[in-house]
Amino acid sequence: MSSAPADITVSIVEDDKQTREILAEWVGHARGFQLSGESENAEKAIELLPKSQPDVVLMDINLPGISGVDAVKKLKRLLPNAQFVMLTVYEDTDYIYAALAAGATGYLLKQASREELLSAIESVHHGGSPMNSRIARKVVQFFRQSSMAAPATEALSTREEEVLALLASGYLYKEIAAKLSVAVPTVNTFVRRIYEKLHVRNRGQAIAKFAHISVRNPSQESGA
Repeated sequence: MSSAPADITVSIVEDDKQTREILAEWVGHARGFQLSGESENAEKAIELLPKSQPDVVLMDINLPGISGVDAVKKLKRLLPNAQFVMLTVYEDTDYIYAALAAGATGYLLKQASREELLSAIESVHHGGSPMNSRIARKVVQFFRQSSMAAPATEALSTREEEVLALLASGYLYKEIAAKLSVAVPTVNTFVRRIYEKLHVRNRGQAIAKFAHISVRNPSQESGA
């Protein structure tokens, strides 16, 4: 008999006490989730999270002292297997891109509902990159409006472009495997090659780069 899947462990980094308590209650009382810790600032999180090793970290951007973005940069090196979801009131493209570039995999607004938040945690834990539609549009708009030249990247193969498009559309690895009729380890190999060629470290950065590629090559389909 197969054992039940382990709960997704979640740590919260949020300086507002009321918001932190609400998030802790949502996570702590949800089936399949386990609250592994709370921190009111980045300094405490950097000290405690390497000990608790959470699966997912909900990170506020506007923290006192070390910012949430800088905290992700530091913690990503200490917790390479953890996924970081920025939970914030900001829709500013500078904040969004800085968070993705720092290593965040998801970006949600604080007005997200309990169901949206828990769904995002589950999605990011299983390979997704949760972002509400407004945020996703802003990521694309950022690159459309940007005059900065994209760094040189090695050309992707046709199949790698297909995988990247599906990643950008929110598909999980197992869903990509089923859609392309390949094994999940094969998808992992494609994703690893995509990251290497695009010079990115995670799915969020790959999606951001995909938006830029799509804008520069309008004939390429951005959907699945």
